[in-house]
Amino acid sequence: MDPKRTTVRDVRRANRSVLLGHLYRNGPISRHELAQATALSQASVSNLIGEMVAERLVEEAGSVDSDGGRPRILLRVAPGFGYVVGADVGETRVQVELFDLAMTPLAKAEYPIPSMRPAPEGVLAHLRDGLASVIDRSGADPATVLGFGVAVSGVVDSDAVVHAQTLGWEGVPLGAMLREVTDIPVLVDNGAKTLGQAEMWFGAGRGARHAVVAMVGTGVGAAVIADGASYRGAHSSAGEWGHTPIVYGGRPCRCGSHGCLEAYVGAESVLDRYRQANRGRPAPGADEESALAAVIAAHGTKAGAQVLAETAGYLGAGLATLVNLFNPERVVLGGWAGLALGQQLMPQIREAVAAHALHRPFEQATIELCQLGPDAVAMGAATLPVARLLADGGAGQTPVRTLRRPARRNTR
Repeated sequence: MDPKRTTVRDVRRANRSVLLGHLYRNGPISRHELAQATALSQASVSNLIGEMVAERLVEEAGSVDSDGGRPRILLRVAPGFGYVVGADVGETRVQVELFDLAMTPLAKAEYPIPSMRPAPEGVLAHLRDGLASVIDRSGADPATVLGFGVAVSGVVDSDAVVHAQTLGWEGVPLGAMLREVTDIPVLVDNGAKTLGQAEMWFGAGRGARHAVVAMVGTGVGAAVIADGASYRGAHSSAGEWGHTPIVYGGRPCRCGSHGCLEAYVGAESVLDRYRQANRGRPAPGADEESALAAVIAAHGTKAGAQVLAETAGYLGAGLATLVNLFNPERVVLGGWAGLALGQQLMPQIREAVAAHALHRPFEQATIELCQLGPDAVAMGAATLPVARLLADGGAGQTPVRTLRRPARRNTR
C-alpha cells in the first residue's frame, strides 16, 4: 500500500500546530521570536498568525521595545477562544472544573463517593451533572466548550476503556458512556498522567526533558516523561508505580497482590499502619484528608513519629526505583497525600532516596514538590482537549454542540 501523500493542507496544519504549541507554552511572544524558535520563515509566521488572529484564536498582548526599530507586538493564545472542562475521578470524590484557555479556573463542582469501589453508572451520573453544573455556573456557551477531559484510576485503553482493579472496573467503556450523555468531545486518561501533563506544562516539571511525576493519594501512580514526551508503554499502562512490589509477601494491596508500594505509602495504608501503631485507635478525621493531616500533626507522638518515619523510608525507596530505572533530571512528588507528606517529610524522603538509589543518577536528579496543588489532576484532565487543539493547529475546533442535560434534580 502506498504511504499517504502529504498535501499542502497537511503541511499548513502542521506549521500551525508548531506555532500554536510554542505560543501556548511560551507566550506572550513576538512574531520575530516565533520565527526564530520554530525555524519557520517570517512570511509563513506572519501569514499563519494572521489567520489565527482573524479566527480569534490568537490575540495581541502588549508590546516590547526592539533594538532600533518599532516596538514588537506580543501575541498569545486567546484565553476566551474557548473553554475546557477537566474531571478528577478520585477514590473519595468526583471533581469537575471548567477553565478558559489560560487555565484560569472559572467554576467547580464536587460530588462525594461513598464507596471505594463505585459503580460506573454512579460515576457517570456525577460526571454528567458536574459538566452541566460548571457550564451553568460559569455562564459559558456549551458551543464554546472544546472538550471534556476525564482522569481516572487504572489503565485507560486508546478507545477510553478503563481497567481499574482497585475500583473493580474491568473493561468499563467510560468514554462511550459519556458520549451518550453529551456532544462535547470526551477524552479519558489515567490520573497520574494528567497530573504529569499539568506539572510539565505549568508547574514543577516545566523546562525538564526527562522527568517523573509521582502521584500519591489513596492510590499511587506516576507519569514518566522521556525526552519531552509521555512514555506510555505498549498499551498505555506504563507508570503503574504503586503496584511495584516493595516487600515480598508484604501487606495486602487493593489490587489483590501483596507488598505493593501503594500498600505502604497510599493514604489508606498510612492510616491503617497508624491505627495499628496507636493500639487500634484510628486517627481522628471525617475523611482521609483530615485523618492524614491528624497523623502528620501527631509527628511528636511515638505512634506518629514511627509511622511517618517508615512512610518517608518506603516513599524514598520507591522514588529511588524511579531514579534508577529512568534516570530523570527531575522527580516531582504530588497528589494530595504526596503534597501533605512531602511538606512535612521532604528532607527524610530525600535521604531515603539517596540511601537506595545509585549514586550517579541520584546526583543528576532533583526532587521537588508539585506546584499546582491538590486540584492539579483535574487541571491536567482539562489539558487533554487543549493538547488536541494544539496538535490540530486550532483547525475545526468550534462546531455547535449541545449538552444532553438530565432532568433537573437535587444533586446535593
